[in-house]
Amino acid sequence: MSEQKQKSSIDLNNLKAGGFIKERGKDLFTVRLRVPGGRLSVERLKKIAEVAEKYGQGAVHLSVRQSVELININFKDFDAVVAELGEGDQRVASCGARIRVPTACGGCEYNPNGLVDTQASALEVDRTLFGTPTGHHKFKVGFAGCPFDCPKSAINDVGFQGAVLPELHAGDCIGCGLCAKSCSDGALVMGDDQLPHFTPEKCTWCGDCLKVCPTEAWQAAKRGYTVRIGGKWGRYPLVGTLFATFLPESQVVEFIAEVLAWYVEKGTGRGRVRLGDIIIQEGPESLLERLRNKFPESVVAATIAPQIINTQVGTRRIPQ
Repeated sequence: MSEQKQKSSIDLNNLKAGGFIKERGKDLFTVRLRVPGGRLSVERLKKIAEVAEKYGQGAVHLSVRQSVELININFKDFDAVVAELGEGDQRVASCGARIRVPTACGGCEYNPNGLVDTQASALEVDRTLFGTPTGHHKFKVGFAGCPFDCPKSAINDVGFQGAVLPELHAGDCIGCGLCAKSCSDGALVMGDDQLPHFTPEKCTWCGDCLKVCPTEAWQAAKRGYTVRIGGKWGRYPLVGTLFATFLPESQVVEFIAEVLAWYVEKGTGRGRVRLGDIIIQEGPESLLERLRNKFPESVVAATIAPQIINTQVGTRRIPQ
């Protein structure tokens, strides 16, 4: 086959769906690698560096979504790049209208602020839902281990944030006041009885009181994920809003699948539209009702639509 015929047979849409993204340079592509949760073994990292040096121009790009991207790869080298990376060890990521590789912080594995195992959640989502077509647009998932929200979970289509609801076992409290001193939200104050007094509506569910208590008088009444839906960045940013609290880690995949099913159904006939824009058009109650049927103990009674952030110039385009 001539070089010209070989070029004309390439389907750029299929390449993009498979993580091969056309660059400005002639015949050059960026190859986006799949790194769920942003974690790579040293051995994998060495292999990626070796392949980048051999087929690229000696550099890689670290994307904001925790992916490693091989840049300046000639399309003729695609098969060799994939083969040398080892398809089973280092797979290529995806683009297009499908579920993307989930991002995550370190979670509770080694981060002292972590409340849930975000790495395990990200790997499970990647294993079971990665690449699932949406039919409408990209679908991003992110996991934060605590309310510091370093991965910015609220600007994902579905964002998860670790949370713990504290509960005081007064009989074990020695009145040291460490919990109140550690509470930056003012949810805990020491009373005249030398016991901490808790104001639940001020609590951000960070769990700091549990961590500093020397007698373990503070215990977790609930633990799980705070879930916000409808976020995105880009030209028309949205911040996702609260749809569930203390969702068990074991229900993460099922929860995302239910949100996706609603998105696929409601987005039909609307073209290229993100989840948050559909929630704004439909109102949040439709999605809340669907989720409530399967997750009654976690889904909130009411919420607001994703919030528009007017950071761009020009008149905001409202999807129909």
